[in-house]
Amino acid sequence: MNDGHTALRLSVEWSRVEPSPGRWDESALEHYREMVLGLRQRGLEPMVTLHHFANPVWVTEQSLWETGEAVTLFEKYVSKVMSVLGEHARLWCTFNEPNVFFGNGWVGGVFPPGKKSVPLALKVTQTVARAHAAAYRAVHASRPDALVGLPIHFRPMEPANPANPLDRWVANTQFNLFSAVFPEALRSGKVRGLTGSILLPEVKGAWDFFGLQYYTADVVRFDLANPGELFGRRSLPPGAELDDAKFYASYPPGLAWSLNWARQFGLPIIITENGIGDADDKMRPRYVLSHLIEVGKALRQGFDVRGYFHWSLVDNFEWERGWMHRFGLYALDTDTQQRTPRPSARMYSEICTSRAITPAIVSRYAPELM
Repeated sequence: MNDGHTALRLSVEWSRVEPSPGRWDESALEHYREMVLGLRQRGLEPMVTLHHFANPVWVTEQSLWETGEAVTLFEKYVSKVMSVLGEHARLWCTFNEPNVFFGNGWVGGVFPPGKKSVPLALKVTQTVARAHAAAYRAVHASRPDALVGLPIHFRPMEPANPANPLDRWVANTQFNLFSAVFPEALRSGKVRGLTGSILLPEVKGAWDFFGLQYYTADVVRFDLANPGELFGRRSLPPGAELDDAKFYASYPPGLAWSLNWARQFGLPIIITENGIGDADDKMRPRYVLSHLIEVGKALRQGFDVRGYFHWSLVDNFEWERGWMHRFGLYALDTDTQQRTPRPSARMYSEICTSRAITPAIVSRYAPELM
């Protein structure tokens, strides 16, 4: 049973495929092949992500993202994966949220390697952009009809006071260096920095769809006492409903804004993640319905939105938060691995099966939205 879903996104972990330099674990690759074939047998289109934050230990220990040597190594890894999975999957993502990868690993220091250095973060940004382009070519060399994207954690930044030029400046700066840096690089072949741009012509045009991952938006206020965030102090939109970890706010207009921004690139858009942490499942039905309504509006306006992936199917381990943030349509007992559908799982199944948001669905799961 697939709850009416037509696709599922999964990730391949580099460290399992290549646990040490040049040593390939064929059993791990066979495991991933069985997973992808299992999806196919169940009528689900697989979308495969090649890098989802985790690195082999040897890559991190040698600082290969900082030196740039990771580009060639990542390309070899992708080619190896394609030799096993390429014939079975058409939809590919190179890096999951590359802006979160460099931001949390080399600016915020909450992901490995736990550094806080803007200059290093800019070097990593360039390396990741080049590695993405190399992976893009490797995927297409194996499967010419593949559709390859680079899913971005997209976060609109609204100035706290639009009339204040400092608030506008810091909101634009943070947006350009976080949400916009990779899309702009793939469009122009230039990676933006603090004082200028680095020319990387090989990355230009290396995408087939715009991968959009939206959760929430930020309000940004200029703060001279906060140089670590480029003199901006971020907060969630006032009055918006917050998740149980107070980490994200439900702000559907931000998804509409994000879709409109992504549209300028002239590519098909796939919403590769959208969801909310809500262990009790009290907020999730409202969140999912209100955001899908924005997707429906965009479709009626002629936006080329090809797909929507809810994050996530089952509760997942969040890298710096552990199990405190429960995103799943299905609750996971981490001791027994038992999965239990939440009410939102049934709601989402009804939406997928009917291919519509009906008044009956809204009335049954979130009558307050009627």
